[in-house]
Amino acid sequence: MYQDTIRTVELDLTMAVGPQITAALRRLIVHNSILPGQRLSEAEISQHFGVSRQPVREAFIKLAEEGLLEIRPQRGTFVQKVSLEAVLDARFVREAVEADIAKLCAAVPRPGLLRELRDQLDAQRASLAKGGDAFVPLDDLFHRTLAEAAGHPNAWMVIEGLKSQLDRVRHFATAQFPLEHLVEQHAAIVDAIEMRDPGAAEDAMRFHLKRILSDLPAIREKFGDYFELR
Repeated sequence: MYQDTIRTVELDLTMAVGPQITAALRRLIVHNSILPGQRLSEAEISQHFGVSRQPVREAFIKLAEEGLLEIRPQRGTFVQKVSLEAVLDARFVREAVEADIAKLCAAVPRPGLLRELRDQLDAQRASLAKGGDAFVPLDDLFHRTLAEAAGHPNAWMVIEGLKSQLDRVRHFATAQFPLEHLVEQHAAIVDAIEMRDPGAAEDAMRFHLKRILSDLPAIREKFGDYFELR
């Protein structure tokens, strides 16, 4: 039951609670700790956190705008199924943006970037035995570091705002497929940057971000009940 999952979340009551509730619910939905189709209770969540219903209602509205929740008048609020269209759109945008980011990083690598990326690869390898929940944040850190190194930190912020549905699939994928190949793909990107080969860096990034396309059929076969029908 999602109530057990919600009990693991604590709020800092010295700060605005609305954004914290939004972030917590988003994280639980994206990590598939709250599954598609589950009904969320505004009253139960507000009671658990000891807050009024208003910040919970605002969180529901925000997450509905992101396509993670569906608010049905007179019926309740439900976790949306995964939109394949939104997944494919987010992946397309990521490839378009991050291929250029990789090229920029390889053209003129920022001082210290390669050491930082190599350290991140070591951390990724060390996380493999712990599974996707440990690896995915390190994966995001790798891509954010590249955007910042290319001088476009806001580009990653734009991507983060688009990829909630894609992240849900990523968590399904990390539960089903070995993670080693993702680290190898990251290493290929770093190698291209070290060689100062923008073309190779672009190709390595595009290959990396296309991988989800080959994984999707198997993910949908195993987790088909969690995807919208097309």
